[in-house]
Amino acid sequence: MTTTGADRDAEGVGTWWWWGRRRSAVLDIGLALVSALECAVEGIGFADKASLPVPVGVLFGLTVGSTLLFRRRWPIAVVLVSIAVAPAEMGFLMGIVGLYSLAASDVPRRITAVLAGMSTLAVFVVTVVQMRQDVAQVDEGPPDIDPSGWYVPSVALFMTLGLNAPPVLFGLYIGARRRLMESLRERADSLEQELSLLADRAEQRAQWARQEERTRIAREMHDVVAHRVSLMVVHAAALQAVALKDPQKAVKNAALVGDMGRQALTELREMLGVLREERVPAAPAVVPLAAVGRAAAAAAEAAAEDGPCLDAVEALCEQSRLAGAVVELVVIGEARPYAPEVERTAYRVVQEALTNVHKHAAGAKVVVRLAHRGGEVAMQVENGPSDAAVADVGLPSGGNGLVGMRERVLRLGGVFVSGPTDPGGFKVSAVLPTGAGEDGAP
Repeated sequence: MTTTGADRDAEGVGTWWWWGRRRSAVLDIGLALVSALECAVEGIGFADKASLPVPVGVLFGLTVGSTLLFRRRWPIAVVLVSIAVAPAEMGFLMGIVGLYSLAASDVPRRITAVLAGMSTLAVFVVTVVQMRQDVAQVDEGPPDIDPSGWYVPSVALFMTLGLNAPPVLFGLYIGARRRLMESLRERADSLEQELSLLADRAEQRAQWARQEERTRIAREMHDVVAHRVSLMVVHAAALQAVALKDPQKAVKNAALVGDMGRQALTELREMLGVLREERVPAAPAVVPLAAVGRAAAAAAEAAAEDGPCLDAVEALCEQSRLAGAVVELVVIGEARPYAPEVERTAYRVVQEALTNVHKHAAGAKVVVRLAHRGGEVAMQVENGPSDAAVADVGLPSGGNGLVGMRERVLRLGGVFVSGPTDPGGFKVSAVLPTGAGEDGAP
């Protein structure tokens, strides 16, 4: 992250007294030296007019001229000193630089106007007096020039404005430009902070999207692998039991195991193919965060379109029947097409519920109910207690089946309920909104 304006200002504060930069200190010290030399030279004439010793006048001039060193810290004091020594006819540079510093500072404009007016008046009065003395000393002059008339005040006013107006106007311009630059810098710093926050939020959203996609893929693979492999294990156990007694049934069970394995491999290959196709292309630079979110969304949509639907529930139940389970399918209402994610979620709920029956309730009777209602579709898988006569095949359980079903249903805004029944079985119920009206039209 780049250094902000506040950080840059904080780095220079306090290094050179009240100067923020070294060159500012060098400039002010140089101006103070020049002003002190000027006032020292002018102090010789002031000492002669005031009947003072020359060293006193020179020392007075050096002291007055050195006050220009404080023009950035106390511009008002510098201008007041220049006004005070105006009758002594010294401090020409100090007056000009002081007015510029005052106009460019953060001093209120009314105070700047008052001090600039006082300085202009003082310079005007001194100029008028000096010009009258100079004109009076001229023995011969143009006959049309009257020192007591308009000539001296007009020339004095012109000279005074020519000396005081440019530094004041230039100082006002520099001050306004400095304040504008500070405002733009503050605005840039605030925009930089906002962009940093937006980048952090974008990173969080991208991380959330990646986590969501990983969870979705894990859930899909769990449903596919758990169901297919569970059926394969059940068929393999049955094959082992009847291999010597009934060779024909053993051959049939072996064929079913092969079909289950091929179906599981096909579904896994389809999901992995989606991930490969929707992968974000590699680039020499860093991949934008938005591309990751778009790729994850595209993968989710592609998987949703290619996933199973409610029409395959009958085949799902038939597979469990072939594995030896007693499964009854009850359909209530008229079946109609739903959104791909709704049909896919409903299918996965039934599939995972049947898988749990094979794992935890071997030989139990299962009733699968599908209800097509206006605006929603409901499914319920209920099994009775396990049959003690049927051997448990010992399928492992990771404890993620019910959690995955609940996440699927809640993600679509549905309702999910699961729990044991009074006869000793288990029941899984889910209701999914379909976004259709009472007449079934979307």
